[in-house]
Amino acid sequence: MIATPDRTPLPREFFDRPVLDVAPDLLGRILVRTTPDGPIALRLTEVEAYDGADDPGSHAYRGRTARNDVMFGPPGHVYVYFTYGMWFCMNLVCGPEGKASAVLLRAGEIIEGAELARTRRLSARNDKELAKGPARLATALGVDRSLEGTDACTADATPLKVLAGTPVPRDQVRNGPRTGVAGDGGNGDIHPWRFWIANDPTVSPYRAHVPRRRRS
Repeated sequence: MIATPDRTPLPREFFDRPVLDVAPDLLGRILVRTTPDGPIALRLTEVEAYDGADDPGSHAYRGRTARNDVMFGPPGHVYVYFTYGMWFCMNLVCGPEGKASAVLLRAGEIIEGAELARTRRLSARNDKELAKGPARLATALGVDRSLEGTDACTADATPLKVLAGTPVPRDQVRNGPRTGVAGDGGNGDIHPWRFWIANDPTVSPYRAHVPRRRRS
């Protein structure tokens, strides 16, 4: 018998921990995105950790900027960035405040609101592909820059909450190199900081970094 997921919102203390503790612990948690068109709930199946000044793959590696300011805390807030001139990606900020770290939400299983997600992900061949990858996840949930800085831990009404869900046993968690990250940040021997649920069909395939070609 499958246990009913816990719908209790995760407290700020959950996120006020080192990012490498938070990231694998997010697997199996439920992300609820509330929009004017209706709610969508997603069970997290894949994430990546980024650890600020100690991590060459992090947006905050070279210090604080207007772009990465949210990453410096407080924990439990949403960091959204725009990539390749076309896609949004969503992260959850971790503690302690003042030390930039965040977890990129890479993939998940849509467990509520699939009909709405399908209208945003018309190219998905099946429901397992609706949020299979960080840009697809953000698109399916209707994530854009308006969510930047959202407090996912407040008791007030908010467009995004993270619920306790059903944590994944550690023997079902796998880790390895981060996808598409260049240099030392993508070295799996140094930063094996992508975490996923073993054998879950919604997890995205690993792809090594490929330098972008400049247009002539």
